[in-house]
Amino acid sequence: MHCSARLAAVSLTLRRSCPSGGGEGQDLVRTGRRGAECGSDVAGCALRRMGANHGKPDGSEGKGSSSVSSDVSSGTDHTPTRSLKSAASSEDPNRSTLLSPQTISQNGNKTTSPSPVPGETVAMVHPLPRTQSRLPKRHQQHLAPIDALADSILLQVFSHLTTNQLCRCARVCLRWYHLAWDPRLWSAIRLTGEALHADRALRVLTHRLCQETPSVCLTLETVAASGCRRLTDRGLRAVALCCPELRRLDVAGCYNISDEAVFQVVSRCPSLEYLNVSGCSKVTCISLAQDTSAPVPPLHGQAVSIRYLDLTDCSSLQDEGLRAIAAHCPHLTHLYLRRCQRLTDEALRHLALHCPAVRNLSLSDCHLVGDFGLREVARLEGQLRYLSVAHCCRITDVGVRFVARYCPRLHYLNARGCEGLTDHGLGHLALSCPRLRSLDVGKCPLVSDSGLEALGRGCPRLRRLSLRACESVSGRGLRALAACCPELQLLNVQECDVPAETLQLVRRHCRRCVIEHTVPAFY
Repeated sequence: MHCSARLAAVSLTLRRSCPSGGGEGQDLVRTGRRGAECGSDVAGCALRRMGANHGKPDGSEGKGSSSVSSDVSSGTDHTPTRSLKSAASSEDPNRSTLLSPQTISQNGNKTTSPSPVPGETVAMVHPLPRTQSRLPKRHQQHLAPIDALADSILLQVFSHLTTNQLCRCARVCLRWYHLAWDPRLWSAIRLTGEALHADRALRVLTHRLCQETPSVCLTLETVAASGCRRLTDRGLRAVALCCPELRRLDVAGCYNISDEAVFQVVSRCPSLEYLNVSGCSKVTCISLAQDTSAPVPPLHGQAVSIRYLDLTDCSSLQDEGLRAIAAHCPHLTHLYLRRCQRLTDEALRHLALHCPAVRNLSLSDCHLVGDFGLREVARLEGQLRYLSVAHCCRITDVGVRFVARYCPRLHYLNARGCEGLTDHGLGHLALSCPRLRSLDVGKCPLVSDSGLEALGRGCPRLRRLSLRACESVSGRGLRALAACCPELQLLNVQECDVPAETLQLVRRHCRRCVIEHTVPAFY
């Protein structure tokens, strides 16, 4: 009698746990019925054991036996037994699970009263949701948070990486490989390191970037390989052949570069505007003609579009090379010829004739340049803003007078070490260059207080002044300067005999001024 009631409770629970018409519920009910009819089924055995224990399962049935009951007092959810799983799987391939025990009433509603069989609770059985089959552990891939980003966002992230970092990202996975080589990321190639095999790097990079378009890379505009001493003409030739839209090239310190490579780049990259070959001692010319010794041919509309050219420390550059540069680069605005010690005044005459747009010019340490060359430079249609003639020992007040007369818009003048410069030269600057912002006359022993007084009256907007090692400067000139130049931001009076009281006065009048000095009493 008790067994019949218990079987009825199991059947009722199975019917309510699985809706009518559901394959899983009917299969489980039929399984329970067959167990009741045969008397040898798993459920029947479980009920007989429960009856023998006065309605309580023994301690081993929740772990390894074939009972579908669970003890409420234990508070644990016992997993379905092996026999019940095999019975269910024989009817339906879907897996089932045994949920937490619940106490139900006869009408199927949840209640706090005991189950139809006093002192017992029946386990609810439901099918598991369909899940994808598990892959072997070696195929499981856990996506990193960055992989959840869209391609457009990753491209924005990659756009802030250097060339070396982009190459490393291309080795992470297939997706990153395609993103890292997106042409939009490769507007510039920047290589660093003396030990880097720059030739091979440039050949590989340009070859890979040319795969999207036939034999050329239309997005690359900047190549910077300064300090790569292993870079040779071979690497630059690869750039010239594959990058017709190149605009900026920086190979400073690559002393193996010669005129041949520069000619290839200049002739094949018509959009080139910035060229830095400082420290390339083999470079002697920048032109569209390989033979610079021949007379310069007419341009016929062919001209190099370079605007910024740095030839610092190109020790092989001579007058013929600068003459060719001036003839083929009429758009030059920035020209730096520091320490090109073979240049003379004759070369500067051609520069003034063919490059009237030059605004920034550096002739520092060009010992053969004198007042005549400075006069030719000063005739650049008044466009000159920046001029450096530091340590040009042949420059005197005569050359500075020409600069002051023809360059009224001059903002910066560096005449450090021009020992022939005196107070008369400063007087010419004060009268004709009221826009002067920065002046360096350090190591000019003939500059004295009179020149500083004239400078203060004529250049009230002066912001930077270097008087280092000017032995004739005293407190009188600095007091006049401080009273007339309130915008002064930097004053260098190192190695000058200036009293500390004068420096205190300068600090009071020019509150933003940084004073570089060697006066122990001033702090």
